Amino acid sequence: MRMRPRSIRARDTVVAAVIAALVWGATAAGIDVAVRAVVRADLLQRAQVDARRVSGGVRDGSLRGPIADDDGGRVLVQVVEPGGRVREATPSAAGRPPVSRLWPSPGLRVRDFTECHGSWPHRRCLVAEAIRATTAPDSVVVYAAEPMPSYLVNGLLEGALAAGVAVLAGLAAWITWRVVGRTLGPVEAIRAQLAEISATDLSRRVPEPPGEDEIAQLARTANATLDRLESAVGRQRQFASDASHELRTPIAGLRANLEDASMHPEDNDLPAVLAQALHDTDRLESIVTDLLLLARIGTGGTAAQEPIDLSALAGAEIGRRAFQVKIEQELAHGVTVRGVRMQLVRLLGNLLDNAERYADQVIAVEASRAGGHALLTVTDDGVGIAPADRERVFERFTRLDTARSRGAGGTGLGLAIAREIAQAHGGTLRVEDAARGARFALRLPLAPPE
Repeated sequence: MRMRPRSIRARDTVVAAVIAALVWGATAAGIDVAVRAVVRADLLQRAQVDARRVSGGVRDGSLRGPIADDDGGRVLVQVVEPGGRVREATPSAAGRPPVSRLWPSPGLRVRDFTECHGSWPHRRCLVAEAIRATTAPDSVVVYAAEPMPSYLVNGLLEGALAAGVAVLAGLAAWITWRVVGRTLGPVEAIRAQLAEISATDLSRRVPEPPGEDEIAQLARTANATLDRLESAVGRQRQFASDASHELRTPIAGLRANLEDASMHPEDNDLPAVLAQALHDTDRLESIVTDLLLLARIGTGGTAAQEPIDLSALAGAEIGRRAFQVKIEQELAHGVTVRGVRMQLVRLLGNLLDNAERYADQVIAVEASRAGGHALLTVTDDGVGIAPADRERVFERFTRLDTARSRGAGGTGLGLAIAREIAQAHGGTLRVEDAARGARFALRLPLAPPE
């Protein structure tokens, strides 16, 4: 099983250390190769100078006696006979065995080589050149060799480079650990704050670091999400409270009437009691039906959408109703949208119900095309809605402190359902200015041409 660091900080530190080790390791290997090549070339050049000087003296017969040390004894020079006897040598190489057993052939008179002897830590290497003085079979061979520095022989250079790589990789890991830690500090503060937020206290917010970087944007997004969540939970709690109140009223009335009829049957009109019970039951059923509809709207994918002529749909809905007020309609042709027919029928029905409840004499219904959208307006000539209440009317179970308070027969959910349906279809439903009364404006995207 692979072991992976649990934190981003640790993972990034490990990755940075590995990358640094690979990069500096490759650099160190290059440095090692380059240093060895430069040092060997320098040593070989000095050995070549001495080897060719001495071999020239052997050929012209000018070499007599010990070979002079021209390099302070650094270069070992020997003249070796075919039998392996050292005939002449520099003082530093006198009395030693031949530098090497490598013997150049007549066809290849010059050989450059590196030869090592012994084992660590006493290993010794020589950079040498062997020159066959003549092409004669019994020609002597001149060896000129210079010892390689100990740091190249015993691994000191590689050790120093490896230590440097380790230090640099450790430094990269430390810098990464500090930088990532400082970068993720605000993220950890956000996480800790989010962990302490519970459904019972949604008022807390995460700290927002200054700047416009990704972490600052994350904090602002988290706080905006918490704002929406707090608002949604607040609406949910208010909705639950209002729903329980709305359900309690008919249930209490139903229970009171039935208990009174049961305890005093002789003092009650049984048909009237039953009629009132049916009325309260109808109201309960209406509230429950509207609540279920609100829960289903916007869940997506449950009902297929189809092209719908909004003007024709509005005309049909108006035609099937018996209004107590005058209806004025101006419905343009070709106002086609895509939607769920039953939901749009419910939306139009709720707007007409609301208008009829508060209209004095006239309801005006208009449908047209407006800037890529279908626009349908329902206007009544009642007392209207104050600008401050134009959003509140779409909240569930909202009561306005005006003459437009909910009258008998409504559940308080009609306009909330209408807006939910509009938003589920990608549209909007708003209250707009009207010369008199209230004007509800529905905008839906036009259906693309087929």
